[in-house]
Amino acid sequence: MSRIAYVNGRYVPHNAASVHIEDRGYQFADGVYEVCEVARGYIIDMPRHLDRLGRSLGELRISWPLGRKPLEMVLREVVRRNKVVNGLVYLQVTRGVAKRDHFFPSADTAPAIVVTAKRTDPRAASKKAAKGISVITVPENRWERVDIKSVGLLPNVLARQKAKEAGAQEAWFLDTDGTVKEGAATNAWIVTGEGVLVTRPAESGILRGITRATVMDIAARHNIKVEERAFSVEEALSAREAFITAATTVVMPVVAIDGHPVANGHPGSVALSLREAFFDVAEKTLA
Repeated sequence: MSRIAYVNGRYVPHNAASVHIEDRGYQFADGVYEVCEVARGYIIDMPRHLDRLGRSLGELRISWPLGRKPLEMVLREVVRRNKVVNGLVYLQVTRGVAKRDHFFPSADTAPAIVVTAKRTDPRAASKKAAKGISVITVPENRWERVDIKSVGLLPNVLARQKAKEAGAQEAWFLDTDGTVKEGAATNAWIVTGEGVLVTRPAESGILRGITRATVMDIAARHNIKVEERAFSVEEALSAREAFITAATTVVMPVVAIDGHPVANGHPGSVALSLREAFFDVAEKTLA
């Protein structure tokens, strides 16, 4: 079956989808994006993702490309047309098409929007979670406004490539004091010996992950304590468990950091139980 994309008001074959060469997302990375998980025919946590989209757009002074309700309908329609039961739906909004100039274009320039969807294999993801993943650490070299989900991801791309070349699956950015900030495409967590979940505060310096928020909901439901504070690589290596969260990975155990095992080097029960509970607690919108 041919994939279908939504591009600026039209549903088009994925292999024929295109944007103008002077789209400011292409020229300046002047845009934002969101990725929602699709699981069992539902779009997961869509309201929270669109809330964050609205914040990112507001921080960059980009207008919504269409109303929120019509946008929800587009997301659902793209998922439906691609017959995605388990997978991802991707949404990108840029400031639009205009003559190349660093200044914002005129106020009547329409934002540009692209929505795509693809299938993923939940069995492969479960297999990966049962084995766990490895991460490496890299110095922080991104701009300060990582709280905005911008399409300007070159440092993240380079970090992820470095991880791949090291035989790992993710890279954690380290602050100047040596503490862990977040992954190149994920939020970072540890579980202390006392069973407390620890993740860095999201007031600044990291992206306020939607899956991160849902994990906190799971923790509250099961009376698991959460501490929002910085933690070091050394603390992570001596922790009971470590894991990452994102719409693309849900909850994924981390079993090694920079080649050193976390605890016994195997996925921990807390991360796996959070993963198991995720679908039941996350907000679900029928696609």
